[in-house]
Formats: sequence, C-alpha cells, structure tokens
Amino acid sequence: MIIAIIPARGGSKRIPQKNIKEFNGKPIIAYSIEKALSSKIFDKVIVSTDNDKIKNIAKQFGAEVPFNRPIQLSDDYTGTHEVIAHAIKWMEDKEWVLNSICCIYPTAPLLDVKYLKAAYEIFNKGNWDYVFAATEYVYPIERSFKIINDGLKMVFPENYKKRSQDLSQTFHDAGQFYWGTPDAWVEKKPTFSKNSTIIKLPPYKVVDIDTKEDWKKAELMYKVLNKR
Repeated sequence: MIIAIIPARGGSKRIPQKNIKEFNGKPIIAYSIEKALSSKIFDKVIVSTDNDKIKNIAKQFGAEVPFNRPIQLSDDYTGTHEVIAHAIKWMEDKEWVLNSICCIYPTAPLLDVKYLKAAYEIFNKGNWDYVFAATEYVYPIERSFKIINDGLKMVFPENYKKRSQDLSQTFHDAGQFYWGTPDAWVEKKPTFSKNSTIIKLPPYKVVDIDTKEDWKKAELMYKVLNKR
C-alpha cells in the first residue's frame, strides 16, 4: 500500500490552531488533503492528530483518521519521525502491507501535485530511504551575517571577497512532503544522508509558515500562483 500521512497536532504556540486556521477561505490542512487525494497515488490519506476538531475537519475534506495520536507524541519536542513511526506501527498491527509512506505537512498550501508525483517516480525507481522537496537558497548562505552587540559579524568571513557565482549551490528543505520507506521512518534514519535525494522546487513555490507575517505572505503567494 502507498500511504500519505499528514501529522497535525492541536497545540501551536506562535499561530494558534495553525493546522486548521482559515487560509484563503478554508482550513489550511484542507489543501494538503485535497492535493494528496487528487494525485491518485495513495491508497489511503491519513491524518495523525490528537485533536477532535482537526479530526472532524480532516474527515470533512476526505481524509481518514483511524486512530488518535498519543498525547506523549503531541508536544513541542516530538519529531516527525516519531509521529510517522507511530502511524506505521499502528498500520502494521492491522496487517496492512506497506510499500511507500509519504509524510505531507498540513501547512503546505503551495504543494503542487506535479512535484509530488515526480518525487514518487524518483523514489520508486531508486534505492532511496527518502526523497523530499527542497529549493535553492535565493541568496548565498556563505554571505550571511549576524547582528551582535557591537555591530555585524559574518558567519563565514573567509567568503567576504568571493564572487557570488564562485560560491557553492545550497538548498533547504521546502517543508512540504517526504517520501520514505516504512523501515526508514520506523528506524528514524536521517533525512539528510547519502541515501536520500531531493526534487528541486522553484523558490516561488516554497514558503515557511511560522509567523503571522509568513501567513500573510503565503496567502498572497497562493493567490498569485492560482490566479485565473
């Protein structure tokens, strides 16, 4: 079976009820659920949550919520691997035969089914632990600096005189989806390793939503990308 798991806990400090907050007219988690369903890849689209309100909204938009996430896996310190591993163990206890697991974050309204499918093709044809979405930094991280008490300090001062075109190409996680083998998730194998690869997304399809300002930016980006 090919399963999509959307981890969506109830607690959120910086943006209250973040996973079900209205985003351009509907709960933000609805976008991840609808994109997963419309891809026609998955045998099941499951939401892992500890929250009844999230559970009801997830079901309303077509996802399944066959179990309740334990409270000990719903705090600020529990990682994604632990949550996905719990879901996999629940499914294995039900004797489901699992082939591929895709973790899709609930706050990924810019998720594009085209890239989700393309990443699955890469994952399915290779011997990877994980294949996930990433994008290039829009500005070289080698030129980054910090604000300190007495002024500014470069993080990599050795690159001060280097031209931008002479610096290495670097990427960051897009925070959208992660294809992985059941064993990789359960064994908590590292995502960033020689056994992982990425599918590259253009920067305009990536936004990290951690603050209210991020939320406004994401809504504007969504409106532009989906303008008809």
